Amino acid sequence: WLRGHLFTGLPWNVIGYALTYPLTLMQSAALIGAYGLAPLAIVIFTAPLVLIANDPVMRRATFLRAVAIFALPVAALWAYGTWRLTEPQTFLPNVKIRVVQPSVPQREKWLPEFQRRIFEDHLALSVSGPNGVRDDLAGITHLVWPEAAMPFLPLETPDALAAIGAMLPDGRSLITGAIRREAAMPSAAGTIDAKIYNGLIVLNDTGGLSSLYDKIHLVPFGEYLPFEPVLSALGLKKLTHGRGSFTPGPMPRPLLDIPGLPPTMALVCYEVLFPGTIVQGTERPGLLINVTNDGWFGNTTGPRQHFHQTRVRAVEEGLPLIRAANNGISAVIDAQGRVLQSLGLDAKGVIDSAVPAATAPPPYARFGDLGAFILLLILGAVCLLISKPKPH
Repeated sequence: WLRGHLFTGLPWNVIGYALTYPLTLMQSAALIGAYGLAPLAIVIFTAPLVLIANDPVMRRATFLRAVAIFALPVAALWAYGTWRLTEPQTFLPNVKIRVVQPSVPQREKWLPEFQRRIFEDHLALSVSGPNGVRDDLAGITHLVWPEAAMPFLPLETPDALAAIGAMLPDGRSLITGAIRREAAMPSAAGTIDAKIYNGLIVLNDTGGLSSLYDKIHLVPFGEYLPFEPVLSALGLKKLTHGRGSFTPGPMPRPLLDIPGLPPTMALVCYEVLFPGTIVQGTERPGLLINVTNDGWFGNTTGPRQHFHQTRVRAVEEGLPLIRAANNGISAVIDAQGRVLQSLGLDAKGVIDSAVPAATAPPPYARFGDLGAFILLLILGAVCLLISKPKPH
């Protein structure tokens, strides 16, 4: 929990994920979240070994206690998961999305000579179905492109907006990751400072902007340089393209009003890693959209781990999730973490899918990490009781 909160946090692969596979066990995240599953995982996987190690003759009673400590909690979680997966699966009416995964090599992504080709690839993929046959988005209501899909500032590129407007049929929307620049304003020092945001924009069928979200949880050293005046003077800079740091957007994370969709929460890249911080504000969304670029990882466990943690967020919140990756794993995920459609690592293509509906808020969506702290208190009390010296 501390690793997920201190110094902006990085809760990658917390121990609780050991209890989120297979899908039936993943449902336990809806109860106490990944943080709550962490102490439970430690007990389940280590206490039996401690018991056995402390009994050199390996008595039958010790062995049975060790099995019980492992089997009973797992059986209880499995039973809950089995029950939760019996909930009927429903879909949003009159909604069909197309998710584009262009699989642009990271070494080419920000080179100026590839800008036009990358943009044209997105357009070409968008107007063809999963079988590669051109259909001009027939039957598609919403199109989703990945993080920073266009390697330029699209809102300042009229030709690109016109091409998008010409591509989209009437009443359709494009939801895409995008870099944008805020109008420069005079600063107190008399200089002109422009703010750059990494986020998500929604474009209508004329190429006009209808909604936007600016990423609020930036990656340290990747999207901004901590203590920038000091570290930049020492010659350090952030790892991603472009000079200077991105600016975080306003909090709490706003809901997007996208025609034809329920109130939607956008998550850019690793923002989806943080349990308990997905939904902000007082209104609950009906859909999560995650745009990302896992091309940085290459063909490693990284994109697969990122994708698994994304599925757990859907389970914790009881919300469907649409994921568009430049390269990685793009998918449509329902509120129980089931993958309805997906494109694997290094695959280039599109997904066409109906969009699942949200479920009622599960316990973790309502109470957050309260369950995790209650569990820690219980386990702490048990530890105190069993560690008291026995009278002779």
